[in-house]
Amino acid sequence: MVVCTSMWSCDDGSIVSRIWAGTDCGKTHHHCLVMDDEGRVLLSRRVANDEPEILRVIGDVLALADGDTVTWSMDMTGGEPGLLIALLLNHGQELVYLPGIAVNRASDSYRGAGKTDARDAWVIADQARMRRDLQPVRLGDDASIELQLLTDRRADLVAERTRTTNRLRALLTSMFPALERALDL
Repeated sequence: MVVCTSMWSCDDGSIVSRIWAGTDCGKTHHHCLVMDDEGRVLLSRRVANDEPEILRVIGDVLALADGDTVTWSMDMTGGEPGLLIALLLNHGQELVYLPGIAVNRASDSYRGAGKTDARDAWVIADQARMRRDLQPVRLGDDASIELQLLTDRRADLVAERTRTTNRLRALLTSMFPALERALDL
């Protein structure tokens, strides 16, 4: 039995054939660019942030893979790409995170001018192809998801309490400045 200990090579010395899909995520649309191990672009497409569209591009990328492993990469893990992340992970796809600051810095080292979604997707895919230090994205278990919801709710409550206290203090100061001084608020 051959064991693959890293994402790119196995213990028998063989190299896993793979393609890379970089996704520049946006609110209404994402841009997906797929490249092979030599950096040749196999697909570049704007995709609506919509389940049927995302499923279609996942199917197209898997068809391009033709038995190769696909490594998906993106520069965001929360908010806009939530549906994309859930669909990729539910389909058993390997997904890695490339921080947005790294994409920004890496973009400076590539030829060409201007910032476009297609160019950013290309940088994301190429960086995923070259780097081996990217963190995998995984679905959280139920306990960690519930804990995150609870801590977010607590943060909202604390912020609202602070806003209310500040509004009351401002009102008190405008009506009774001497009382505030006496109470040393």
